[in-house]
Amino acid sequence: MKQAAYIKTEPIKVLVVALPLTAWGLSRMLELPEAAALQCIAVAPSVAHAVQLLSTCKPELALVDLDSEESGDTLVELTTRSPLKILAMTSSSNPVVRDRAILAGARGVLDKREEVSTLIKALHKINDGEMWMDRSATSRIFLELARQQVTKRPDAESLRLGALTSRERQTVEAMMASPAAPAKVLAKAMSISEHTLRNHLTSIYSKLGVGNRTELYAFVQRHSQGQGKI
Repeated sequence: MKQAAYIKTEPIKVLVVALPLTAWGLSRMLELPEAAALQCIAVAPSVAHAVQLLSTCKPELALVDLDSEESGDTLVELTTRSPLKILAMTSSSNPVVRDRAILAGARGVLDKREEVSTLIKALHKINDGEMWMDRSATSRIFLELARQQVTKRPDAESLRLGALTSRERQTVEAMMASPAAPAKVLAKAMSISEHTLRNHLTSIYSKLGVGNRTELYAFVQRHSQGQGKI
């Protein structure tokens, strides 16, 4: 009997950005059996040092301790130098700290009081293209993005919207109806695969000049009079 071919899945490469003691603890967590799909490939004491490692270690995810950074705004350095996805961590309950990290490019913010299992789950969700933040944060950030971008020329943005295909418009409207829904839920609602949904979103992001679902939501809000249709 012919044996089925065994395909080895490469682990997801994670860059840990934290001060030495915290970085040691996080890297040990990523060696646990339940984190077998993740691999810590490098550690850096700060975002500034992490940027210097990007060309050599080529991580897919970055786990960043915000408490060791002067400001969450420093995350912009990582997002502009690499396509990696960032999960920030903090012990602060200040929503300003958390929201600033998302606005700077993080895909999510995790409270340090969470369990290791939650950390692993968050990393996987972000790697799959989803956001990791609570509903209250989602609402605040959408409003802030809309406020920041309100001065953009609406005629230029309207031209971008006109470049969307009918299927891409349907994708946007489905996302607007359930902005916090996981990708698999949206795909099921549209009767398409998650892979097809990701392809639609990639094309939409490119045409509208946005980087993620949060920015897409804010963009459409400016043109839909709150109805979620474009």
